[in-house]
Amino acid sequence: MFQYCPLCGSELRIKKEEGRARHFCPRCNWIKYENPLPSAAALVRDDEGGILLVKRGVQPGKGKWALPSGFVEIEETPEEACLRELKEETGLEGEILRLIGVYTQESQVYKKVLIIGYEVGAQGALTPGSDSLSARFFPLTEIPGVAFSSHQEIIRDGIKKQ
Repeated sequence: MFQYCPLCGSELRIKKEEGRARHFCPRCNWIKYENPLPSAAALVRDDEGGILLVKRGVQPGKGKWALPSGFVEIEETPEEACLRELKEETGLEGEILRLIGVYTQESQVYKKVLIIGYEVGAQGALTPGSDSLSARFFPLTEIPGVAFSSHQEIIRDGIKKQ
């Protein structure tokens, strides 16, 4: 939480701005906006239509299944982040096939995360990465509970748009 202005160093105050209470600098008028953190998720299907999930090795959702996903780094596009996370978490190389949709997820740590879901074609040897306990394809009839509601929506919408 900011206590001082990152531009001029003055102590921040709170004022109503654009209908919300926001921290602002009374000296230089800098306003601290809180925005959702962008991330990207990959929906990968096998030849039988199964869905690729990873068992998370880190919080949030440690030990639960989720789509390969992660935060967009400052120097990457969401598509690049999606493919990087797929490679890091599963060992697979991917290619973006289409945008499925954009979703939000409440987060205890980040308040709100913006998830950009892509359908991805992938190839290579499936190997769990350093932050994944396991990675495997599940038939649609056997998909386990998925840790995040946004990932559940991406799966639902990705299958529906086929």
